[in-house]
Parts: sequence; C-alpha cells; structure tokens
Amino acid sequence: MTDISAQIDWLARLVAYDTTSSRSNLDLILDVERYLAGFGIRAHRIANKDGTKANLYAVVGPKVDGGVVLSGHTDVVPVAGQDWHTDPFTLTEKDDLFYGRGTCDMKAFSAIGLSLVPEMLTAGLKRPLIFALSYDEEVGCLGAPDMIAEIRKQVPAPSAVIVGEPSMMRVIDGHKGVNTFRTTVTGYTTHSSQSNRGVSAVMVAAKLITFIEDLANKLEQIAPADGPFDPPQTTMTVNVVNGGTQLNIMAGTCSFDWDIRNVPADDTSVIFQRVLDYASELEAEMKQKHDGCSIISDWNASAPCLAPQADNAAANLAKSLTGQNHTEVVSYGTEGGQFQGAGFAAVICGPGSIDQAHQPNEFISGDQIKAGTLFIRRLIERMTA
Repeated sequence: MTDISAQIDWLARLVAYDTTSSRSNLDLILDVERYLAGFGIRAHRIANKDGTKANLYAVVGPKVDGGVVLSGHTDVVPVAGQDWHTDPFTLTEKDDLFYGRGTCDMKAFSAIGLSLVPEMLTAGLKRPLIFALSYDEEVGCLGAPDMIAEIRKQVPAPSAVIVGEPSMMRVIDGHKGVNTFRTTVTGYTTHSSQSNRGVSAVMVAAKLITFIEDLANKLEQIAPADGPFDPPQTTMTVNVVNGGTQLNIMAGTCSFDWDIRNVPADDTSVIFQRVLDYASELEAEMKQKHDGCSIISDWNASAPCLAPQADNAAANLAKSLTGQNHTEVVSYGTEGGQFQGAGFAAVICGPGSIDQAHQPNEFISGDQIKAGTLFIRRLIERMTA
C-alpha cells in the first residue's frame, strides 16, 4: 500500500495558508523557497506590480532541454458565505477524505510534487522537472503569463507542461477559454416618483443582462449537439450585480460582472462586440433623458482555450504514465491555454474532482492522492531514462 504521509503533510502545509485571491500568497511562496533552498535548489520569483503576490519557478535536475513543467496555481476561491463543517484552512481527514480549501483545486498536485523533491534528487534525473507556481489563476489567470515568459527565456526548452488541475487523473488535452467582463451603467438619479425625468441604471442593466442571456441561448441553439464539451456551446453568464441605493431613488449606477467561456471555434471578440452594439443602442436612449448617462464595458481578463492537437507531446506523455489510450476535454478553464499559446505542449492531468472545486467542504480522497503520487513517481523514473 502506498504511504502518502509525506504528501498529506505537504497538503496540510499548503492548505494552512489562506491564499484566497484577494490576499497575498507570499507566505506560501517563501515557505516553498526555503524548502527548496534546503536542497540547494534556487527558486525564482516573478512578482506582481505592487509586490504583494508572486509566481515561483524552480528547476530540479540538470538545466538541459526536454524537461517537464509541473504547473499549479497557489490561490484559492473565497469561503465566505459557504457552510463549512470544518476549518477550511486546517486539513481535516474523515473516512479517507481530506477536507480544506484548495485540497483538490489545486494544492494537492503541488503538495505531491514538493513532497517528492528528495526522490527527484536521488533518482539521477537526466532531464529536469520544473515547478511553476502561479498567483491569481482564480480571477482570470492573471499571474501565469509573466512566469511563462520568464520560463521561455531562462529555462532550456521543456518538452511538456502538465497542469495539475483536478481531472481525476484523466488526460485532458482541451478546454474552453475564459473571458471576464465588467459592465458599468451610469443613469440619472431622481425621486422614484419622477421616473419620467430619471434613468434607472438598474433597469437598463437588466435589459443588457437579458440580452446576454438571449445571446447565450442562441449560441446553445446553433451549437453542434455532438460537440465534445459539456455543455457543447460557448456559454455566457452574469453572476454578480451591484446597483442602486434605496427603493425610492432612481438608481444612479449599476455594475455587473459576466463571463464568456468559449469553445475553440468561437471568436470571443465577435460575441463581445454584439453586446457592445446593443449597449450603444441603450446608451443612446438614456442620453435622450440625460447626457451624462453611459454604459462602459471592460474586458478584464482572458485565458485562451487549450486546443486539442493531433500530436500533443504532453498528452502523449500523460497517457503513457497513466496507461490511458485516449484524451478528453473539459469546460472549465486553466493556465494550459496560456502555456500552449506560448509554444509549449500542454496537458491537464491532476488528482481530485472538479465537482469539489469551489464548493463548501471541498475535499480530495486518499485514493486520488495515491494516484497522483504514483503518476509523479512514474514521471521521475521516465526523466532518468
């Protein structure tokens, strides 16, 4: 039976850091730096603009071509408003399930890799394993591009990137793109009894939200039923709305956050333009009452699709390590598309189920930690050949 005590210890260590995207991840990064330094491994930081967060990459083994990148994000989603039965930042085991924020999404993959550094160093690696830990994946894959650029410049060309997002150790060679937007509607405030003079930003925003929903329904209708994704079409959702101050005051502002998760065949900019065109029509109507009214839509983040390829070296490697003979696609987004866009062969393969991601009482099973550990050990062996 596989002993996973070292992997669980590292998972507990990583989960204990509250790296919610709104907070700094520097304590976690410093811990990993010091750990690697204890083995004589130099870690490299790529900080954000204000220095409150950082990516980290580190090369284990010889600095030669043909290495494999182990990619994981350090940030997690919030726990606020969720019904947790345990402390989300204390790893808790019950019936071989390990509970805590980030256990499956996706600190377990990084914990496994870090726990196996001693085995990497004694194995006699002929090609390197490269840790790549990013920040702000959960808010639009914001951190990884700078790190990817540095790896391209500073590290001998890797042959593959394995992004350890939860896939139940299935080999994923395609995913949708993720694009996030914020639309802000500025109306004109009056007493609600004088609606003929005012412009309710909330009511205008509601029209635009309904347009987005209608457009999403049209995309669903024209999508091929046998498409590989679930759901098969590009999706559009609005999930955060803020506006107005009081019931009897015409709302002066309203903003809402929305996303487009596009399949590789759809051009997000074309879809976004359709929303902008309708917003322009609404804005013209608003300005007839007051010239100060406006609608502004900002494209805040974009993470490209991971497009399936006929001969993907990373997917071929992952299949050989897992014994699988096929690949799959998923609808959630990852940093895999960013690596692919930079010229790397990339694949998704990691422990845990995406069904647990972002949920209260998030967990990963001991069996999945064992499967992930076996996968990395097989990779270590492969890199010695």
